Amino acid sequence: MLLDTASLYFRAYFGVPESVKAPDGTPVNAVRGLLDFIARLVADHSPTALVACMDADWRPAWRVDLIPSYKAHRVVADTEGVEEVPDTLSPQVPVIEAVLDAIGVTRIGVPGYEADDVIGTLATASPTPVAIVTGDRDLFQLVDDARGVRVLYPRKGVGDCDVIDEEAILVRYGVRAGQYADFAALRGDPSDGLPGVKGIGEKTAAELVTRYGDLAGVRAAAAEPFSGLTPARRRNITAASAYLDVAPKVVRVATDVPLPDFDVSLPAEPSDPEVLEELAARWGLGGSLTRLLEALAKS
Repeated sequence: MLLDTASLYFRAYFGVPESVKAPDGTPVNAVRGLLDFIARLVADHSPTALVACMDADWRPAWRVDLIPSYKAHRVVADTEGVEEVPDTLSPQVPVIEAVLDAIGVTRIGVPGYEADDVIGTLATASPTPVAIVTGDRDLFQLVDDARGVRVLYPRKGVGDCDVIDEEAILVRYGVRAGQYADFAALRGDPSDGLPGVKGIGEKTAAELVTRYGDLAGVRAAAAEPFSGLTPARRRNITAASAYLDVAPKVVRVATDVPLPDFDVSLPAEPSDPEVLEELAARWGLGGSLTRLLEALAKS
């Protein structure tokens, strides 16, 4: 089980009331929400291994060099590379990291890469089936029924998850999982600062990728006068050539990240019980931590 940790603690933050606080009054809704989420995932899906994948670099320079608008709208004004995060969430992130470390949940983040890239590398290399837990549709591109790679996509807050397999992607978007990255590049994604191709939304992107097989096929059709594309679509695709030259590398998750040595086994008991006890008391982790520890002990 691979956790897209930032995606999940953002979801926990917005899904759990900010009235959930530590003894000193500091909000810990993201911390407790994430712990409850992981506890439920472990209890419901019984993973044999678990990794909390981290954004060591949420906006890698190599992606920005290719598409300068990539996540640019999320950068705090007058800063260089600092992500805009709610004021009461930022202080909770170090707490989340410290608690996961004290429990013994493996965290992996690699400089110059996003959590998506760590997940892509681990999922691609895994000899066993993989469940990727994320609220980010970009990771749908990794779904592979033959290898047992699926996505658990939260429906709401930190509640139940939809199981995304190849059939689910085909039903939702009209494309195969292996076509998802090309489809996403054509469609664009305002939430990531990806402009897409003018005049091509989700439905048209799916239609084009299905008809011509992949992005290369779509671009070849745009260059062929008798391909059947309308003049407007041909013009728009041709006009977006510079974007389409680089978009696939930005949209596709990396699968060759240099990973550190790691242990993915689930901790049956805390790796540092004294530190964990101190963290639990300071931040008032209460039942959320207890539920996670009980779930791990039973796994």
